[in-house]
Amino acid sequence: MDVITFGETMVLFVPDSVTPLRYSSQFVKTIGGAESNVAIALSKLGHQVGWMGRLGDDEFGLYVRNYIRGEGIDTSHVIFDRKYPTGVFFKERQMGNDPKIYYYRKGSAASYMTPDNLDEDYIGQSKFLHLTGITPALSPSCQDTIYRAIELARKQGVKILFDPNIRLKLWSTEKARETLMDIASMCDIVLPGLEEGRIMTGESTPEKITQALLQNGAEAVVVKLGEKGAYYTTKEHREYVKGYPVHQIIDTVGAGDGFAAGFLSGLIRGWCYKEAVDLGNRVGAYALSVAGDVEGYPFWSQVEPNSNKEEILR
Repeated sequence: MDVITFGETMVLFVPDSVTPLRYSSQFVKTIGGAESNVAIALSKLGHQVGWMGRLGDDEFGLYVRNYIRGEGIDTSHVIFDRKYPTGVFFKERQMGNDPKIYYYRKGSAASYMTPDNLDEDYIGQSKFLHLTGITPALSPSCQDTIYRAIELARKQGVKILFDPNIRLKLWSTEKARETLMDIASMCDIVLPGLEEGRIMTGESTPEKITQALLQNGAEAVVVKLGEKGAYYTTKEHREYVKGYPVHQIIDTVGAGDGFAAGFLSGLIRGWCYKEAVDLGNRVGAYALSVAGDVEGYPFWSQVEPNSNKEEILR
């Protein structure tokens, strides 16, 4: 297994028109969740991926499991909860702006994840464990589960990549900063966006953010900068890697997860950090060109070194 990840995936409803939800009557049903987004993007890039999660034992839970499994991802460690439901959320499309997101996830099955749901042997067979800062914000038991997963991965010699993915609708800025900095101190690679880095460290530039997170315990830090690309720092190297312009942006949701998947793909292939970050930029750019969280992620044939890099500029 190349990567194992876990977290909450919900059913996503997207209206078929650009209008406030109160006027929307027809919706497209799909799924959304940062960790499953990364898993699906990695699978499309040709990697073996496992996704663990806790879903309601309901029709939506079956839909989420089947969707993820249908993308070639191992879902053998998914748990179905007979007491609590699968979460749902809605995306309100807005012309020329990022969509508004409305979550209905309180009391969902995923929020009842516990450390006992983890399988040490399963985690130990992977090269990387991918985690996000969404999971510890869901509930105290989810936070405990994240810490246990880190403990098991470190025990098994599995590299840990942590994407803070801050959701301030789930907790306060102060609580997020305290918890995420603690989690980041135990992870090998930290992957914040610029604003997330500011919240976590109090610093305002990619250079200072990466240095603060390196001093906090990480071996490498990559700051995602959107259309400008990314800035990475290790103990030996640091560099800006330019992004890929996308002339028609359809949907920004999922681009950061696409970056994480592309970056991980490069590392799995043994590439240097600069090459891995460049691949992350490219996969993230593809995600912008299609509506939906996962539908725009490219296959390996579209992004391998010999492919046409001008394709995503059209």
